[in-house]
Amino acid sequence: MTDPLAYLFGLEQFGIKFGLENIRALLASLGHPERAFPTIHVAGTNGKGSVAAMIDAALGGAGRRTGRYTSPHLVDVTERFVIDGHPVAAAALAETIARLRDRIEALRAAGVLDVQPTFFEVTTAAAFELFREAGVDVATIEVGLGGRLDATNVVAPLVAVITSIAFDHEQYLGHSLREIAAEKAGIIKPGVPVVVGRVAPEADAAIAAIARERGAGLIRAWDGVAAEPLDDGAVRLRTPARDYGEVRLALAGAHQVGNAVVAVRALETLEARGLRVPAAAIVRGLAEVSWPGRLDVRRFPDGRELLLDAAHNPAGAEALASYLTASGGRRPLVFAAMRDKDVTGMLRALLPAVGALVVTRASNARAADPASIAELARAIAPALPVEVVEHPRDALVAAWRLGPRIVVAGSIFLLGDVLGEIGS
Repeated sequence: MTDPLAYLFGLEQFGIKFGLENIRALLASLGHPERAFPTIHVAGTNGKGSVAAMIDAALGGAGRRTGRYTSPHLVDVTERFVIDGHPVAAAALAETIARLRDRIEALRAAGVLDVQPTFFEVTTAAAFELFREAGVDVATIEVGLGGRLDATNVVAPLVAVITSIAFDHEQYLGHSLREIAAEKAGIIKPGVPVVVGRVAPEADAAIAAIARERGAGLIRAWDGVAAEPLDDGAVRLRTPARDYGEVRLALAGAHQVGNAVVAVRALETLEARGLRVPAAAIVRGLAEVSWPGRLDVRRFPDGRELLLDAAHNPAGAEALASYLTASGGRRPLVFAAMRDKDVTGMLRALLPAVGALVVTRASNARAADPASIAELARAIAPALPVEVVEHPRDALVAAWRLGPRIVVAGSIFLLGDVLGEIGS
């Protein structure tokens, strides 16, 4: 019989499928593992992984046994399933997938499932099973794509979170901020408070309308908040509930202040809902959280430096460009993207902040053609040196020939390739 993880990755051929029928049928047959523990449900265009990691770290600091489900992974699929701050063991995941495969085959034979579940539906079910078996006290669940029809939208959370609204995956979510916001606001449940980061007025209006319709309290994260940036990645933070004083942020970049505010307000809302999270645990969580691939600096003994950042849509690219501009110097950029992304918008944001561009191809079937990206780049920034190098390993070498400090961005899949090359 096929190796369980080979079976899992074989499901990628079924691509993305919106809808909750499969996941509901599968979870019902398992006795609803998603109901075995309280959850926090996190959606958003950018920042949702960082916010989920911050929430998870603070809950762990409060002495809770925690689960965290995020996607995609960078190097190893076990990264998606984190218990008490550590990815699950590959053997435990394989055992869970094997049981899910048997259950799916039985459901299909019985006619309960009309079609094969997708990779994401199976990993979502696996996360709930793993967390139930581990006896977690609370789990932070990141939406995969959108919200309303995402496979994670079967949870009944203590609090929902929408970190940000920007353009991404328009072919699935809509071509206006209002439409995208409405899809992400699909995670709002009746009577469950939702914490929302800074969003454009049209997005705010869409979220507020759905919250009103469902009787869900709307908490705009920045209302009544003072966050004064200090030196060395610290901020002086005060919310309507608490004065946290000086808070150190482990995650770099000015945009992480906003993510931290969203995470703190979500944690405070959990406390109001009966799940106590002391201020000291929140402060410690923000100072100790780790989230690889987001303004992630790797240094080598010979003095070379690598800055990794996903920056896989225009808003993410703008945040990275702001960081690069503030940090000084124009580093060479190794870049790859997926075909379904707004590559032009990403390049317009990034190219003014870099000194050269090396375009490569991520190891994913959806990867955009490097030559086409290079052509776009030359049209946007005619004076910028642009080189096409097909393999990420060779692209790193080419970029380091141009300077000792380089940037890798444009795709989470590219980051995974690079981390695999350098031994993560």
